[in-house]
Amino acid sequence: MADTDPEALERRIEVTRAELARTVDAIADRVSPKRVVERSVAKVKTNAEHLLASFGDFVGGGSRPSLNGSRSYAPGVHDELGEGPGPVRQETPPNIAPVLIGVGAVLVVGAAVVLFRRRRRG
Repeated sequence: MADTDPEALERRIEVTRAELARTVDAIADRVSPKRVVERSVAKVKTNAEHLLASFGDFVGGGSRPSLNGSRSYAPGVHDELGEGPGPVRQETPPNIAPVLIGVGAVLVVGAAVVLFRRRRRG
């Protein structure tokens, strides 16, 4: 049989309202421009980091320069006396990660401004 107790119906209605309010708040939070921009910036940063890592592997051949300042020796290169292999300096490549992240952030902000202006006009 149907639940006809008024107090039970009111409790069910209140529970349903609370669930609906949480759902609406979650949807509003998810589609808010601030959250969309935050997710976009995070995605751009992640993509830039992956791009830098793969670019570094491509250019550097997968090898990383020594961090302890030790020198490596190349075959066929002789020291000052002409005997044996000599030290080879390894230059560390410039860190372009901040530049790429900055460019990505500028692109995201620029796209957001363009979209905002289009929506205001139309």
